[in-house]
Amino acid sequence: MSAIDLAAKQETRGLTLSLYASILIGVLGIGWGILGDSRIVLFDGVYTLFGTALSGLSLLAAWVASRDATEAYPFGREAIIPVAIVMQGAALLATLVVALVDSISLLLTGGTEAAKLGVIAYAAISGAIALIVVWWLPRLSPGSELVAAERDSWQAGAVLSGLIGLGAAATVGLVALGLDWMAPYGDPILVILASITLAPVPWRLLRAGGRELLEAAPSAQIRDQITAAAVEVSQAHGLGEPVIRATKLGRRLYVEVDYLVEPGQWDVSAEDVVRRELIAKLEGCGRQVWANVELTTDPALTT
Repeated sequence: MSAIDLAAKQETRGLTLSLYASILIGVLGIGWGILGDSRIVLFDGVYTLFGTALSGLSLLAAWVASRDATEAYPFGREAIIPVAIVMQGAALLATLVVALVDSISLLLTGGTEAAKLGVIAYAAISGAIALIVVWWLPRLSPGSELVAAERDSWQAGAVLSGLIGLGAAATVGLVALGLDWMAPYGDPILVILASITLAPVPWRLLRAGGRELLEAAPSAQIRDQITAAAVEVSQAHGLGEPVIRATKLGRRLYVEVDYLVEPGQWDVSAEDVVRRELIAKLEGCGRQVWANVELTTDPALTT
């Protein structure tokens, strides 16, 4: 099995774990919220079950991206991966905005019913599951952007579970102290704080996916790998300083390296040798490498 096929298989395993865990917490939250008459638990269950659809979207994106290129899609379908990441970020941002608006509305109308001890138990269980998934996902698929997006969503869920538990404990404590009038405001205030605290998560997803769709340069780590490979090839063949352009789209890495050479010293077959060596040095980065090497005598073509 090639490194690319292994990475795709690991990615599917990670996304499947996220999908099953989302279904588990979503069903648990909705059932617990209805039976326990808890608005915040019901909201968390619906939010998590909504995340199940996003996990399914990630699985679909991984499957579509793994399909071979066709006449209609000569460069494959890798763009579906950053599109899915952008959709996850947008959906998570919309969820936080709805939660924020709903909580502000609750504050203005006198809060909500004081939390019960069952809410603390639910928060502990859902938070523990979220932390397990956060720990496990990167180990199942360490290099997948889709799995990393799922991990970020689960981190947000773990923080939300912690705040739900903290709010429930605070309101129970307020009731025990005889401060019943303050208890209804505990949940809305903490959900507002949670929405603000979690806002960077969808922003990171939107930024990462958007940059890929706009063909931005890859991460500094990948750029360093490309530069090192191009310099090694340059030194091996007595070429000058390489002019490098690169971008990443899903699991695919596009690399263009231009060398300015003297007229009459190079031919096409020699250029092929340089290109093969560059590709061989980049294969260890765990990406599908589409590399183009150009040897030119015209300085204008390297700018």
